[in-house]
Amino acid sequence: MRSVGNFTPYRIRMSKEKLVEVNTAGFILKPDSPEIKPLYEKIKAQFEAKGISVMLSEKSAKMIGLEGVPFEEMCAKADFLVSLGGDGTLLSLVRRSYGHHKPVVGINAGNLGFLADITLDDVDAFLARLLLGEYRIDDRMMIEGYVQKSSGEKKRFIAFNDVVITSPEPSKMVRVNASIDGERFNSYTGDGLIISTPTGSTAYNLSAGGPILYPLTQAFIITPVLAHSLANQRPLVVPADFSIELDAEKYRAIASIDGQEVYELEEGDILYIAGAKKGAKLIHRKEHNYFSVLREKLHWGDRNW
Repeated sequence: MRSVGNFTPYRIRMSKEKLVEVNTAGFILKPDSPEIKPLYEKIKAQFEAKGISVMLSEKSAKMIGLEGVPFEEMCAKADFLVSLGGDGTLLSLVRRSYGHHKPVVGINAGNLGFLADITLDDVDAFLARLLLGEYRIDDRMMIEGYVQKSSGEKKRFIAFNDVVITSPEPSKMVRVNASIDGERFNSYTGDGLIISTPTGSTAYNLSAGGPILYPLTQAFIITPVLAHSLANQRPLVVPADFSIELDAEKYRAIASIDGQEVYELEEGDILYIAGAKKGAKLIHRKEHNYFSVLREKLHWGDRNW
């Protein structure tokens, strides 16, 4: 830790966790992309050349005409999991494998790549360093919650990036009442409301004008979308040990989980959100620097973009 002047700045602690074994990798592929088969076969060969066997999930295998294994079996048997695709593929893998708590690495075959940050050209070098223990595992906050229907039924979910409440009809507004630890604090009227994790702060939250949080921070970001009033409609950051309760007063609404699952909210339904007991484990290169990623992906400091 570098000292500045007469003081040493605070640093969020990085995890020192390592994989117990590096023998088997479980793969999922970008969905609806059968053209990814040659790329997968090339990367599979790179893994096997380093002595790491590869398991492919059944759904991904079927997409490219190969044999695979059931997803749950793959998660149980693999030492770590790999998404080959973009950030959406990694998001899906983290959520679906949450109960197994296996570390996940993303190989970027997509576009932006905030989360899936191992490039196709880096795979060989990354594997060599993985086998030497020269990597790190980041523990990223996740959301767990449920929709409680007026009937008493509970529909539970896990989110990695965000939970977004909007109208099911385009151009229709919603009114979302928000409480923290059971105490009402605001009502948001507009196109919607985003509850984001720090990891999700560079997703829809950023587009809606919310702040970027360092991904190892433990906090929620509450960001209104196109608010109809500016008086009380500002982004808010709250610690992750608070619980958040939301209801869409007098309006039909939908809750989108990481943009991949949707739940209907009717009058009388309540959406409960809390920090998950365990975070997502993301494997990164040891030298991975979040601020460099921001500079590259968001063109910070680039006058020609």
